[in-house]
Amino acid sequence: MFPGRMNQSSLLYAQLDELQDLAFMERPIRRSLKTTEEIDQLTVDEDLNDIERAVYLLSLGQEVQRASVISNLPSLVRQNPAETFRRVVPKVRDILNVAGLDIQLAAATSFLTILQDDIILIHTHTYSILKTVLLHLNHRDTVVSNAWLETLLSAINALPKETIKQEVLNPLVYQAQLSHSLQARLATCRILGTVACKFDSHTVKMELLPLVCSLCQDAEYEVRACMCRELDGIARAAGVEDTRTEVLAELAELTGDAESSVRLAAFNTIINLIEIMNNEDILHVVVPLVMSLCDSSSQEDEAIMASLSYQFGKLCLGLSGCLSDEQRDQLLQRFKSLCVAGLQDEENQTDSSESMMIRCNCCYNLPAMVEFAESADFPSELYLSFSGLCCDPEVGVRRSAAACFHQVLKLLGSNIHLAHKELLALLQDDALEVLDALMDHLEETLDAFLSRGETMDNKFSNLLSALLLAEQKIGSSLRWRLHEKLLQRYSCLARLLPGDLLHQSFSPRIFIILTSNKVLPVQKEAARTLCIFLRYNHKQEHREETLERLIKDLAQGRSYWNRLRFLDVCETATEIFSRKYFNKHFLVPALELVHDPVANVRYKLCQLLPRLRSSLRLPADKQLLQQLDFCVEKLLCREKDKDVVATIRKTVLELDKLDLTEPFQKRQERDVLDQKKEKEESIFLGMQLERHQSDGKVNSEKRKEMRKAKLSRSRSLSSQPTSSKLSNSDRPQKMKESSSATGPGKTCMLPSNNDSLRTTHFTMATLSQTASTSSVPVLIRSNTTSLLDRTSMDHRTSMKDRRTNTLDHRTSMKDHRASSVDHITNTLEQRNNTIDQRSNGTKDTQSRKLSINRKSNSFSAQVVRE
Repeated sequence: MFPGRMNQSSLLYAQLDELQDLAFMERPIRRSLKTTEEIDQLTVDEDLNDIERAVYLLSLGQEVQRASVISNLPSLVRQNPAETFRRVVPKVRDILNVAGLDIQLAAATSFLTILQDDIILIHTHTYSILKTVLLHLNHRDTVVSNAWLETLLSAINALPKETIKQEVLNPLVYQAQLSHSLQARLATCRILGTVACKFDSHTVKMELLPLVCSLCQDAEYEVRACMCRELDGIARAAGVEDTRTEVLAELAELTGDAESSVRLAAFNTIINLIEIMNNEDILHVVVPLVMSLCDSSSQEDEAIMASLSYQFGKLCLGLSGCLSDEQRDQLLQRFKSLCVAGLQDEENQTDSSESMMIRCNCCYNLPAMVEFAESADFPSELYLSFSGLCCDPEVGVRRSAAACFHQVLKLLGSNIHLAHKELLALLQDDALEVLDALMDHLEETLDAFLSRGETMDNKFSNLLSALLLAEQKIGSSLRWRLHEKLLQRYSCLARLLPGDLLHQSFSPRIFIILTSNKVLPVQKEAARTLCIFLRYNHKQEHREETLERLIKDLAQGRSYWNRLRFLDVCETATEIFSRKYFNKHFLVPALELVHDPVANVRYKLCQLLPRLRSSLRLPADKQLLQQLDFCVEKLLCREKDKDVVATIRKTVLELDKLDLTEPFQKRQERDVLDQKKEKEESIFLGMQLERHQSDGKVNSEKRKEMRKAKLSRSRSLSSQPTSSKLSNSDRPQKMKESSSATGPGKTCMLPSNNDSLRTTHFTMATLSQTASTSSVPVLIRSNTTSLLDRTSMDHRTSMKDRRTNTLDHRTSMKDHRASSVDHITNTLEQRNNTIDQRSNGTKDTQSRKLSINRKSNSFSAQVVRE
């Protein structure tokens, strides 16, 4: 007993110690709470309206309360603009003179909202807001001044011209003077570039260009560089003539500035203005500047060239119509040198970030440079640079090359085969970032390669192997989103690859992903890809095999996970296939899962029932509807899992409302879409039937030719023995006459003539038998083939095909009769030979032979007439 009491007391003391520790920990928290005096200061009288509360908080409130009121200023202006501008805005203006960063930023955002939302009805209010904005442009804090400047620049588009001219332009004339601060002159440059688009060319020339030219000659290089960057918008507002006479001269002068940042800004502006220049200005001003930059080898100009590498393609395309062949080659050589920037120094192989950025910019400019060099010159001019960028040692460069690969392919034309090795290298890249960039436009890339139909080439098989290896590499990683994207892109293979190859190579891999991958989005995308493969496969045997495997491995699989995936396939199939096809192949196996022993499968089926019900249309699908109702009744009456019961009850309510809640227009749109799908599926099936029909027509034509040849041969063979028999029947008469005329001395020559005739007759009979025996199997096989063709396509062929089959049948019957005639003729000839051997010229024998020959000739003539 004592040990038990001691254990209880020790536990009690331990709990008390823990409570004391918790009480000690809570003491600092209590001390950190607001005091009663602070709570009284934060408390506001509830009887005050919004304007009075805002005035009170701006006057006596803390900084967080003032910032809240200023952020809510646009709402106050919408509710009561007059009182807000009379009582609240003056308080805000006074606070801004001594406010901190948070209040300044909140005020800049609120004033911008007020100016842009057209909630000010009186122009005097606009003037008061603009004066406040312009007043704080020269704030001592750079962050605050930039915030107010962005507010002004964003509000200029919403302000009228007169307001801008009076309130904005007039103060700029004084701020542009050298006596003002650097920050004020920089703000003036940016404002000039923004307001220029609001005025016509005359106003820009008379009032803005003199101020612009003075700022271009400012003593500070920051001001000159800032003004150069704004000259693009000012030149477009001034027009072509003023740009040629005023702006272009300033830019040409600034390209020779001592500061590299000014030269770079001037060159960028010139590149942007090439599209509005005429050929004469480009030829005499821009081309010499660019050529001098390419010829120069100073470090400063190299730095400018590196910065200009981002726009190098745009520059070359803009100058393409004004360059000589030598100048064109010079620009191409400069681009080639940029493509290997940082890789030429053998002593220092470490690649700096600047060199890598240059090569990435070259990848970005590859499509423009291919267009500049023309596809015919790509193998000799740019292929090595293109290949080097695709195999660059830096992942970032290869990623940039993969991102623009599809654009290069579109421009190669007949030289597209040159990029095959580079595509294989990118697909086999070890970095997943490169594959990710390549997947974004994989459909366009594969379309460019596979649409040419070169399916038997060795390169084609290497490409398919690389695609499969890329999928396996991504599938073995943890980048499941990239795997999902890859499977989504692979769906385009259904229209690019032959059905046999797709069924043999890619469908098994999709099945493996569907049954083994554990990431649900990847499995659903695999199900969608497999359904697309199934839909666009034109071979019926492949479709049946895929459907059989879906039923066997998924719907009837041992793992409940596979059965769940079959329901995902059904969910996707309702979107891809027509209702008729889905109900024929997917609906019944899905409903049979109502007997599944796993509750998760039945739960998934309950969620899918409304979608299955929407695929049925009465009265055609009455039997299927009865099966679905039976499934619902079974779940309602015999289900024991509470989650499944709750789901099926909810599903029953959805099924009852399905036909009532769906709008008629939406239902009609779905019916039209379903008819379109069904028509496409019938077209796919028709393509298969046409293929079989064309093969059948070719075979029937061959059979017709063979039958005609056999018929003509049988006719010739049947006519030759007849003449010989006639000659044999006539010769005994001649022999008789000769014997009666000449006497017994002439009869010694007759046996030799009869032997030669019998030898010739036997040879012809042998040939006839050989032809007849060899032709019988062919006739039987051709007749069987035609009968199978007629029975398989009896309900699909037209009247013309039926007439053709009837004619084929008649021809085959004639062939049978001709063969029978040949056989009878051969039999008769054999009998003639036998008679010739037994009798040596007897008068009765000759009469029998003559009658037999006459019967044979009459029967042959009858067959020929038929």
